[in-house]
Amino acid sequence: MSLPVVLLAADSSPSPTPSESPTVSVPSLQDAQESATNAASWVEQNWSTWLAIGLKVLLIMVIAVVLRAAVRRAITKLIDRMNRTVQATDGPGLGGLLVNVERRRQRSQAIGSVLRSAASFIILSTAALMVLSAFQINLAPLLASAGVAGVAIGFGARNLVTDFLSGVFMILEDQYGVGDTIDAGVASGEVIEVGLRVTKLRGDQGEIWYVRNGEVKRIGNLSQGWATAGVDVTVRSDEDLDRLKATLDEVSEKMGREEPWNELLWGPIESLGLDSVLLDSMVIRLTAKTMPGKSLTVERELRWRVKRALDAAGIRIVGGTTVIPEEEPLDPTAGMAAPSVYSNTGSPQAQAATPLAAQPGAPK
Repeated sequence: MSLPVVLLAADSSPSPTPSESPTVSVPSLQDAQESATNAASWVEQNWSTWLAIGLKVLLIMVIAVVLRAAVRRAITKLIDRMNRTVQATDGPGLGGLLVNVERRRQRSQAIGSVLRSAASFIILSTAALMVLSAFQINLAPLLASAGVAGVAIGFGARNLVTDFLSGVFMILEDQYGVGDTIDAGVASGEVIEVGLRVTKLRGDQGEIWYVRNGEVKRIGNLSQGWATAGVDVTVRSDEDLDRLKATLDEVSEKMGREEPWNELLWGPIESLGLDSVLLDSMVIRLTAKTMPGKSLTVERELRWRVKRALDAAGIRIVGGTTVIPEEEPLDPTAGMAAPSVYSNTGSPQAQAATPLAAQPGAPK
């Protein structure tokens, strides 16, 4: 009897039909009041903590902005003071002629830009980390990830980092500037732009070279200080040295007095004496200090004047260290043989040499 009762009880429970929809619970006014009370109590319990965090973040940001502005202004004043000090020290003498105002201005702008960018990056990045720390965020994973990413980027962009650091030191050390003529090993020409990664050069034929700063192993600046103009005069070894020296001294003194060569020459043209003496030639060397980048111009003009002066003095310039000696003209009849007596058929020698007539009956 117990089994049918259990089956009947199980069948009596109604099964859900598809037409029935689930009941949606609508929050009542009492539930809303409870939620608002909980939120208010949470705010009341934590408002002091959030207020302290907000004030701390605001203080960090204000200090970072003020410190950044102060550091940038100090860097600008320091660079301006350095420029004024250098200009006052150079004075109006020879050192003053070497000062390129535009170049110094560009160099100061580049140095100031690098220092201001570095200061801003350090200050703002430190402030950002302090803000994250104020929100109680664990910075250890972030710093570890940043370190790993920095190492990976450093290995991948090592050439870029090398170029950047080399450019910074080139600007700080004033190795060259815009308008200088340099020999960078891989290319040479006039500097038209100096960057932190690439230096632009204009070659002698007008081409533009882009030289990476990290690839420059040596730099020869042809525009700083002074240049040297040198001319070698090669003459015959039998020329009169006193007359030759007097002629060259006259050319040097006259060129040093005339314009514009008196401005391009920063010293007298000196004769260094005999540079070499050979059996058939000798070399006299002339040299002078010139304005940077003007040595070739002075050398061309000096060669022109020396050639004209030596031609007027009757001193011959030879074209090399070895001269083929001149030979006396040969006698055109030297290779001709003397007339022979046998050429005259009436001479006794020609008669005696006449062959005998053949005898009759003689064997042939």
